[in-house]
Amino acid sequence: MADQEEEAHRSRMVSETPAARREVIRDETVRYPERSGTSGAVLAAVVIGVVALAAIIILFVMNRQQQDANANLASQPPQTTIVQQPAQQPPVVIEQPAPVTQPAPVIINPAPGGSASSPDDSAIQAAIDKKLGDNPTLSLLGIYVIVTNGKATLTGTVKTEGQKAAVERAVRNVKGVKSVDNQIIIG
Repeated sequence: MADQEEEAHRSRMVSETPAARREVIRDETVRYPERSGTSGAVLAAVVIGVVALAAIIILFVMNRQQQDANANLASQPPQTTIVQQPAQQPPVVIEQPAPVTQPAPVIINPAPGGSASSPDDSAIQAAIDKKLGDNPTLSLLGIYVIVTNGKATLTGTVKTEGQKAAVERAVRNVKGVKSVDNQIIIG
């Protein structure tokens, strides 16, 4: 038991009863292993160190082999590679015939339900702009009109309902206006 430590405890217990007296002595011995050996941490550090040393040695040996292989290649004369290129041919030029010019087709669609003599949108737009511009009250309001297929769309802002109605009435009276979309805001 040279590698273990011992610790002894002695305890005494007395119990008295009216009929008898009893005394119990108890001895207890605990043994601990000696702690002078190597610990797990030291052992792990040694193992890691050995693995690292082995890896360094392997890398050194592999590097040495690579240097030897490079030295062998350097001592050999370089190989000559001959590449034969195909004979060069002149480029082929293909001329395309000039495109045949045809006049653009003209498509005339008469307005549905209307006659061919009804004015187009640009003429209606010009007539509305002239009518609003000639009126001194309406020309100051800054109303915008867009005409599409005879439909006049009014946008802008006026101060009263009367001004809004006057602009719509003036536009409805222009020849060629089929309908009016009054989006004027009163503000």
